[in-house]
Amino acid sequence: MSPVFVAIVILIYFSALILISFLTSKGATTDTFFTANRQSPWYLVAFGMIGASLSGVTFISVPGNVGKIGFGYFQIVLGYLVGYWVIILILMPLYYRQQVVSIYSYLEQRFSFWSHKTGTFFFLVSRTIGSSLRLYLAATVLQLFLFDAWGVPFGVTVATTIALIWVYTFKGGIKTIVYTDTFQTFFLVSAVCITVYLISDKMGLSFSALITEIQDSSYSKIFYFDDVNSTLFFPKQFLGGAFIAITMTGMDQEIMQKNLTCKNLGEAQKNMFWFSLILVIVNLLFLTLGALLYLYSAKNNLSIPAVSDELYPRLALNEFGLMAGIFFLLGITASSYASADSALAGLTTSFCIDFLNFKNKAENEKRKQKFIVHISFSVLFLIIIVVFKEINERSVIDAVLNVAGYTYGPLLGLFSFGLLTRRQVTDKLVPLVCVLSPALSYLISVNSEWLLNGYKFGIEILIVNGLITFAGLWIISHKEKIK
Repeated sequence: MSPVFVAIVILIYFSALILISFLTSKGATTDTFFTANRQSPWYLVAFGMIGASLSGVTFISVPGNVGKIGFGYFQIVLGYLVGYWVIILILMPLYYRQQVVSIYSYLEQRFSFWSHKTGTFFFLVSRTIGSSLRLYLAATVLQLFLFDAWGVPFGVTVATTIALIWVYTFKGGIKTIVYTDTFQTFFLVSAVCITVYLISDKMGLSFSALITEIQDSSYSKIFYFDDVNSTLFFPKQFLGGAFIAITMTGMDQEIMQKNLTCKNLGEAQKNMFWFSLILVIVNLLFLTLGALLYLYSAKNNLSIPAVSDELYPRLALNEFGLMAGIFFLLGITASSYASADSALAGLTTSFCIDFLNFKNKAENEKRKQKFIVHISFSVLFLIIIVVFKEINERSVIDAVLNVAGYTYGPLLGLFSFGLLTRRQVTDKLVPLVCVLSPALSYLISVNSEWLLNGYKFGIEILIVNGLITFAGLWIISHKEKIK
C-alpha cells in the first residue's frame, strides 16, 4: 500500500472517532468526563473493554511470540479467568458500596492519607509506562508504513498519534471512550478474523484442516510442566496471570473506571463476566493467527524478522492483499488507541481526584486543571515512547509484563492487606514499605538462579512483590478497629 492510501485510511478512521466524540460529549461536565454520569450500557462496556485490555501488545506481540513459546501465553490467559472472578465477587461490590470515583479512595477510607497517595502514585507510574509501551507499537507501525516514506522523524509520528487521542477525549472523557472503544474493538476483532481467513485461503486450508495443521505443528504446545525453573512453567504462568488480572484490571483505575460507569453493581458484574469469556476466545484467535503466520512463512520460504513484533505487520501489509492490509491498519490503530485513550482518561481522573481533590472545587476551576493534567500526561507518553525506542531490545509484551510485576506489587499488597486483615498501619511508613518492596523483589529476581538452585522468576514476581508489601505492612501495623 502506498503512503497516501495509508494516510487516507487513517484519516477516515480518526474522522469517525472525532464524530463519535462530538456526539457523546454534548453537554459534558467534569463529572461526565470521570463517571459518564453512571449511565453506560453494560454490553457496550463489556465489548469495548476487549480493545482496551488487549491493546497493540496483544495484536502484534502475541502472534509474534508464538514462534518462541507456541501457545504458552494461553496459560496466562487461563489465569486471567480466576482473577476476573475475584474482581466480580470481591472488588466490584467494594467499589460500588463505597460509591468511589477513583478506586484509590478506598485506601484513604481504609487506612489514611499516605496510603491513599502511595497507591495512586504506583498506579500512575504503572499505567503511564504500560500505556506508553502499548502506544509505541502503533507509532512504530505508522512510522514503518507511512511516515518513513515521507521522511518524518519518529518523535513527530508519536506526537501526532498522541495529539489525535487528545482531540477526541479531552471533553467527553470516559463517556466518549465507552463508545469509541466499542467502535475500535469491532475493527480489532474483525482484523484478526479476516487475516486468519485470508491466510487459510492462501494455504488452501478448510477450517478443520487449519486446526489439524496447527495441532501437528511445533507451535501448538500450550502447557509447560517439564522444567520448574523455566519462566514458562504452568503454575508460574497461571498464578501470574490470575494476579495480573486482579492488579492490572481490578486495582487499575483505567479499567475499573469503565466498570464504575455502569448503572449498578449487577450490570457491572454482568459486564465483567461476559468480558472475561470473550477475552479468552479472542486471545485464542490471536494465538491461532500467530501459528498461521509462521506456518505460512515456512511454506513460502519467507524470512522471519529478527524482532518478532514485526512479523504480522510485514505479512499483513505485503503478502495477504489489500483487504488484509486495510484491516491490519485499522486493527493495530484500534487496539493501540483503545488502550491509550482510556489510559489517558484514567490517569487524568486519578490525578484530579486523588491529588487535586476535585470534590471541593468549582466547575470552571475543575475544567482548567483537568485540561492541564490531560495535556501533561500526553507529553509524558511522548517522552517515554521516544526513550523506549532508543533502549528497546525485547518484545513489547515481555517489557509490559516485566514492568507490571514490579509496579503493581505494592498495589496488590495494599489492597490485600486492607481486605484480608482488620489491622491499621502506621500510615507515614507506607510509602517506605511500597518503595522497598519492588526493590527487594528485583534483587531476588536477578539473583534467584544461585539463591534458588537455578529457579528463574517470570511474571510470578508480582506475587512475591505483593507478599513482601503485605509483610512490610504487617510489621508497621497494629490491632485497631477499622474506622
